[in-house]
Amino acid sequence: MAITMSSFALLLMIGVPISIVLGLASVVYVAVSGDLALLETMPQRLYSGIETHGLLAIPLFMLAGELMNLGGITSRLIQFSQTLFGHFKGGLAYVNIIANMFLSSILGSSLAQTAMMSRVMVPAMQKEGYTKEFSAATTAAAAMLGPIIPPSMLFILYSVGAGTSVSKMFLAGILPGIILTIGFSLLIAYLGYKNNFPKSEKRPVKEMWSATIQVIPALLVPAIIILGITLGIFTATESAAIACALAFVVGILLYRELKWADIPTVFLNTARSTATVTLLLAMANLFGLVLTFERVPQVLAAWMGSITENPLIFLLILNIFLLLVGMIMDGIASIVILVPILVPIAKLFEIDLVHLGVIICINTVIGSLTPPVGAGLFVASSVGEVKLEPLIRQIWPFLGVSVVVLFILTYLPTLVLWIPSLFS
Repeated sequence: MAITMSSFALLLMIGVPISIVLGLASVVYVAVSGDLALLETMPQRLYSGIETHGLLAIPLFMLAGELMNLGGITSRLIQFSQTLFGHFKGGLAYVNIIANMFLSSILGSSLAQTAMMSRVMVPAMQKEGYTKEFSAATTAAAAMLGPIIPPSMLFILYSVGAGTSVSKMFLAGILPGIILTIGFSLLIAYLGYKNNFPKSEKRPVKEMWSATIQVIPALLVPAIIILGITLGIFTATESAAIACALAFVVGILLYRELKWADIPTVFLNTARSTATVTLLLAMANLFGLVLTFERVPQVLAAWMGSITENPLIFLLILNIFLLLVGMIMDGIASIVILVPILVPIAKLFEIDLVHLGVIICINTVIGSLTPPVGAGLFVASSVGEVKLEPLIRQIWPFLGVSVVVLFILTYLPTLVLWIPSLFS
């Protein structure tokens, strides 16, 4: 196993894509162990890991996001946020946070949200007098809301790996997402007062009313998704299909910005994104087979039990461990690799698996903005055309707020489990 993990670390350090790293490390294990029977089961394992019905929600929500972007829903959400909050000191920074909160209920992916919003908000904030570095940092931090407020791709992956309800995970993400939004808004208020951020003129009531009327169809999409799941009308996967249908109707018939000529591009972008995630899932499932053969979950569980029997101390160790993992590993990869290992340990400490899922997902999202490997940083740097070093300096206050919120949610599980308990 030592040779396998060494090859895993080496391939990761030289920049090999994580999905390929997982596959090659699994092959190295077979070669070193000489277990040819394991080699025969690998092709079957590759396919069995992606045959779960719950995973169908991922490409469907990706498709919904593509339809909404081209259908004018995204632009109207940003315009609505700017009309309501743009006149405050640091107004455009608030707009960035609030618009990302709305969009989180559509896209569910922090990297996709970072790329999309960086194209829109960084030039707009720079034009208003904000530095490009602060604009990119605010956008990247606000995009963290994507995997927390439902629908969330990370929640779906966690639910499949942990055997929990996707609907419960979606409900559990609502309040943490709102708390994180409030935390970022308070930080903007402090920085706005300290640095004398600019503000725009207050919009006339007529313009505010017009923006509100125009955004109602856009807000109906996430509202119907969440209400349908909470009321038990449809499952999370079915809600993804309904989201696609609603986004298509709104874009084609109501806003009339989605054209029939755009549909092939929408499907192509969705297929590319889905293929990336699917390959990673298949390879991670293969590597999971190796970990199972080596009884890694049982060994780690025994080790954790020898350190402490206090669940509060275990949660502290878990958060530190996940924050460190997030610095060097992609969020999706860490979810699919670590969840099968951590769930049995959490059960020993009698930790609710929905609560555990929210903790793990928030940690992985924080990791996406943490050097040296933080993918969110690289996306914001590339799309926003900002150098990485000054961007990292600007992102630290947002990371500090995120870690504070993480520990609040860790030790006050009621904040996570209250909404799911209302519909249990």
